[in-house]
Amino acid sequence: MDYVTERGGEVHLNSPIKEIVLNEDGTVKYFAIRGVNGEVDRTLTADAYVSAMSVDVMKVLRPEAWKKMEFFQKLDGLEGVPVINLHLWFDRKLTDIDQLLFSRSPLLSVYADMSITCKEYEDPDRSMLELVLAPAKDWIDKSDDEIIAATMEELKKLFPQHLTGENPAKLRKFKVVKTPRSVYTASPGRQAYRPTQITPIANFFLSGSYTMQRYLGSMEGAVLSGKLTAQAICDQPPVLRDQPAASSQPVAAS
Repeated sequence: MDYVTERGGEVHLNSPIKEIVLNEDGTVKYFAIRGVNGEVDRTLTADAYVSAMSVDVMKVLRPEAWKKMEFFQKLDGLEGVPVINLHLWFDRKLTDIDQLLFSRSPLLSVYADMSITCKEYEDPDRSMLELVLAPAKDWIDKSDDEIIAATMEELKKLFPQHLTGENPAKLRKFKVVKTPRSVYTASPGRQAYRPTQITPIANFFLSGSYTMQRYLGSMEGAVLSGKLTAQAICDQPPVLRDQPAASSQPVAAS
């Protein structure tokens, strides 16, 4: 956020997009923003517009005119799957590994000790594990307590020296984050439905791990897609780059 504001940009939090409003030629006229906490609805106008929304949300917010276009129709071939993220705080260190790890658990996909890998969580004495529970379709409707109980049983297998025996590590607190529609299903044939960051709409661009780049649905893919989108905006033709608008900055919806 500081990187953006220090360079003249603005960041609007708690500003859910309500509608993508079009000009007569099908280009974006403005983003309609829904007011929250008693605020009135408002509009955001810009030279260029970027959607960093998940593919399922983007499908819902497609303007009617765009739904007739083959480029946007292809999005229907991508569908997000449920994912559950777990944040667990322990009273002692469980590992000293400074990287993301793939788990041998059939329930827990990947995990990392954020007290080591992320300076914001740095703690020399206690671990904070962040894990991904996937596939999560059978767990998305279960209670947080059920999910944590199953997770702890799996962690006992991964860290028996710390979580079993006479004096096991204690779970201090936890947070369960459920995303009913997250990364797209990477099933055979899905690659053909992934869109480029450049769309047929001159002033509208896409970002997100579902867009075309060399990674699948992942944080790495999301970051790379953002870089490709930024490059596409910088390379846009002068007719778009130089047109007057109420804002001289791109506007992104996420």
